[in-house]
Amino acid sequence: MSTVTLTKAAAYEVKDMLQQNDMPDGYLKIKVDGGGCTGLTYGMSAEEEPGENDEVLEFYGLKVLVDNYDKPVLEGTTIDFKQSLMGGGFQIDNPNAIASCGCGSSFKTAKVSGTPEEC
Repeated sequence: MSTVTLTKAAAYEVKDMLQQNDMPDGYLKIKVDGGGCTGLTYGMSAEEEPGENDEVLEFYGLKVLVDNYDKPVLEGTTIDFKQSLMGGGFQIDNPNAIASCGCGSSFKTAKVSGTPEEC
């Protein structure tokens, strides 16, 4: 089982974004940062190449990076992209998250709570 899984819709959305930003061979980096009301936040960025501590995964031709430090927090996470009348957005389903804030932008796990910020 991969640390994270991207659905076909999410992979193709990211591939389109990379193409539009002249990075057709780029990587999507998925990370966990401290902050938010509950202590941890998700981050995604485009990278030119893997870092020395990155695990490299591939979904539907998209290369994905996960820092080995973040693997325990992200284990089993699925990232999807949903389109609706109000626009589109990425949805993250992390089975390790035991609590999230009211706005849904931060979370904590049983083992890692991060550094909550005042909301």
